[in-house]
Amino acid sequence: MKEIREYFKKLVPLTDAEGDYFTSKLIPRVFKRNELILPCGKTENYLSFIEKGIIRFYTDKGEKEITFSFAFENSFVSAYDSFLMQVPAQYHVQALSDSTLWSISYEDLQDVYKETEVGQQIGRKAAEELFIKKSNREMSFLRQSPQERYENLFAENRELLQKIPLKYIASYIGITPQALSRIRKRIIS
Repeated sequence: MKEIREYFKKLVPLTDAEGDYFTSKLIPRVFKRNELILPCGKTENYLSFIEKGIIRFYTDKGEKEITFSFAFENSFVSAYDSFLMQVPAQYHVQALSDSTLWSISYEDLQDVYKETEVGQQIGRKAAEELFIKKSNREMSFLRQSPQERYENLFAENRELLQKIPLKYIASYIGITPQALSRIRKRIIS
């Protein structure tokens, strides 16, 4: 809980009363490694902050799983389109490691928006963070080679990426595991 308060204080000026009110709405949710946080077809009811863990977003395409996003510690995570529209998600959200999330329900977040200005600011910052992440990902596919996408992902999350299976990283950057292996060999030599 301390980490989330510190994170929020970096985003917006936060009085103790505002911090107490907002954090009183948060619930801890703990997931084991490889546990589904949200299966495809279920509606996302939470906007969460990752205190500990690595989260993967993926969809099924026939027999294949296509990884399209990761979320790491000290960031927001949600099947955000499902959360905003309160409709079933079209993809899965999975904990890749033992994970602790601090979550606020859709209903509680609406109350926080109504009752506090700081809640609106935090909500806006969370939405901006998720939007920028999505936009950067889309631009990476338009402007970068698979090797550049891998190098950028590795530079941003070097320590954490060592905990993610290579098949998920390959899928995320849009290549086969074999192609990723060749990229890694080129980088090392």
